Amino acid sequence: RKQVPHPTSMKTLTCAFSGWKIYPGKGMRFVRTDCKTFIFFSSKTEAAFLHRRNPRKCQWTAVYRQLHRKHQEEEIARKRTRRSHKMEKAIEGATLDDIRAKRTQKPEVRAAARAATLAEIKQHKKVMLQKKLEKQGKVTKPAPKEAKKAAPKKAAASKGKRAPAPKAAVPKIKPARSAQKGR
Repeated sequence: RKQVPHPTSMKTLTCAFSGWKIYPGKGMRFVRTDCKTFIFFSSKTEAAFLHRRNPRKCQWTAVYRQLHRKHQEEEIARKRTRRSHKMEKAIEGATLDDIRAKRTQKPEVRAAARAATLAEIKQHKKVMLQKKLEKQGKVTKPAPKEAKKAAPKKAAASKGKRAPAPKAAVPKIKPARSAQKGR
């Protein structure tokens, strides 16, 4: 006679009404006319399902216990085991000492440094734009502030915007009517 080793874990199903575990060899299966199957733990759960009772209102079901916080002790025990630990790591381009130094800086110092870098970037963009315009040959000397206020239309035209071309008067031609049949 050959001995078969017992499986280490059993495949359990859950009851469609109560939410309890159903072990192999237990429970009953109900197939509805639309071919949907339901597995029940006992005749009690099957009868409650067929009477269309709400499992959320039956005090002995797992769904009711979850809704009314009857399983809190298990939940608290699970929460204690899951704690995340904060790790300090260096990021590419910044060492751990640099990160700690920035963290201990006062907000005023950090704001001043940010303003300085933004001003530097703005100045760099301005210089690059001037070089680009010089290459294209569109360099114009900056006009005094009073002249800019007096002639805003000329300034817009010098920035590369074109004035819309006047529309030519084109006569509209109506298509000739086709000869109707039968007349």
